Amino acid sequence: MDNLQIASFVVRFQLTAVDKETGEKNWRIKVTHVQEERETLFESIEEATAFMKSMVEDS
Repeated sequence: MDNLQIASFVVRFQLTAVDKETGEKNWRIKVTHVQEERETLFESIEEATAFMKSMVEDS
């Protein structure tokens, strides 16, 4: 197995606000790509997931 590649991520969710009328929660999501020591902020899990997918596919 010569082409062993590893991509590790740390994902942190921080609650930033809760809408008093709807109860909807807003999150700040910080994704750290461990190998590159790169941190990126997102407002949705979909954006964070797309970022991680692109990092894995580009490596």
